[in-house]
Order: sequence, then structure tokens, then C-alpha cells
Amino acid sequence: MSNTQAAESRPYHHGDLRRALIDAATRLLETEGPSALSLRAVAREAGVSPAAPYHHFKDKSELLDAVAAEGWTMLDNAIAKARAEAANPAEALDEIGVAYVCFARQNPAIYRVMYDTARDKEDFPVEVDGGGDSAYCKVRDTFIDAGANPNDLQELELATTAAWCSAHGLAEMANFKQFEHLKAALGGEVEFFRAVFKRLGLAGHLR
Repeated sequence: MSNTQAAESRPYHHGDLRRALIDAATRLLETEGPSALSLRAVAREAGVSPAAPYHHFKDKSELLDAVAAEGWTMLDNAIAKARAEAANPAEALDEIGVAYVCFARQNPAIYRVMYDTARDKEDFPVEVDGGGDSAYCKVRDTFIDAGANPNDLQELELATTAAWCSAHGLAEMANFKQFEHLKAALGGEVEFFRAVFKRLGLAGHLR
């Protein structure tokens, strides 16, 4: 019996099917790209029947939203780690940027899904700015730690947006061949990222 037939004849039993499906979708995205993703392909990758994914996701779009949520959580964890390990708030802003770009470089397919699923929605995903300890809030609070006025909400939002857009822009351009000489001169890709964020000096632009 083929692997496909075995999966299709297998009854719906799984310890944590939702998690297995998200993990399977993530693997397919990173190895084969978005065009390879379908509920049937994900079921096959997870080793369950073709009907099993419908217990948790009504369609591919819902599965992609779940993958994106996983990505936002991974990015949030990377930002938290960078912030915690920095020596001071100004350094933390640089290191958060570095962590962001490294995450995007290490998880390109998930990163693209995160923004593709958010682009046409009226609100950002809850994992971005929906809670007091979200990724967005970590960046915002780092600006407050660096001296921003916590009561000037518009300025805080602008500063946080500037930081986020700077990291996103560098993530989009990080593999440009035009930067290879700078990476070589500075000792590698991460040092190049760090040098760029130091030149941006986001903390230094606070009012």
C-alpha cells in the first residue's frame, strides 16, 4: 500500500492534530513553497486522513492564519530574547531589529505568510499588538525605557512604526548582492544588520 493510501485509510486519531497540521504546513511552506500547500498535502505530510484537517480548519485560508499566528509567536519570542539580553534600552532597540531581520531570514516562507495574511485585514493580528506583552508592545515599551514620553501616544506609535518599518525594510533587502562587500568588511551578515540599525539610531530621534 502506498503512503498516500495508508494515510487516507487511517482513522482520525491524533494526540494533537491541530499542532501536527500547523507543523506540517510550516515544513511544506519552507521546503516547497506556498504553491505546494493544500489541506490534502498537509494531511499527507502529517500522516493523517485527507478529512482530518477539516476538524480544525474549514479551508486553506484558516490554516494559513494559524501558521501566521505561529510565526508571530516565534517573532515575539525572538524580540523578547533580544530585549532581555541587551545592556541598555538603546542597544535593545538595535538588537530587536537584528532579531527581527534574522527571524525573517531564517523563516522566509512563514514570514511571507505572516504579512500576506495580515495585509488586507482592517486590524493587525492580535499577536502583533493585541495585548500588553505583544511584539508591538515590546518595541513600544523599549522606546519608553529609552526615554520616550509614555503619555504621548501618537509619538510612541510613530516611533514604534518607524522601528518596525526599518526592520521590515532591511529584512526585504538583506540578501541584495550589493551589500556583500559590507557584510564581508564588517565580519558577517548579523554584524551588517547591527551596523545598519546603529546608523538609524532610532532611540536618538526621540523628542
